[in-house]
Amino acid sequence: MLEKLNHAIIEFYEKLSSWEHDVVREKGLTLPQMHTLEVLGIHKDMRMKELAQCMGITTGTLTVLVDRLEDKGFVCRKPHQTDRRSILVELTETGQKMYEEHDRLHLRLIEELTADFSAEERDLLLSFIKKMNGAF
Repeated sequence: MLEKLNHAIIEFYEKLSSWEHDVVREKGLTLPQMHTLEVLGIHKDMRMKELAQCMGITTGTLTVLVDRLEDKGFVCRKPHQTDRRSILVELTETGQKMYEEHDRLHLRLIEELTADFSAEERDLLLSFIKKMNGAF
């Protein structure tokens, strides 16, 4: 049973990744760049160190991502109000719009994928995903 579950999860991940890649490429972004916009869209402005930890990447890797997103006008850096050593990263208006548009695409996909699910099945799926996410 675990082997079937493993294969099903891998297949879902591959299909979702392929869908995500196609959607993001149309916007002229990479997956890590869009992921950065998603994290900032959900959590609002964050310190570089916190953002890197949230994304599971190094601050060096994040610096490159933020540089490119800043060049494209999606994010900006600003000094932290109480910690002079920290820099906050926040979405610009353009970045916020991109995040919202991408989030709507995600919601539409979830709606389509779960169209035949009952409310109870959706609740169960949500509880299982939360449990799995909590295991990380």
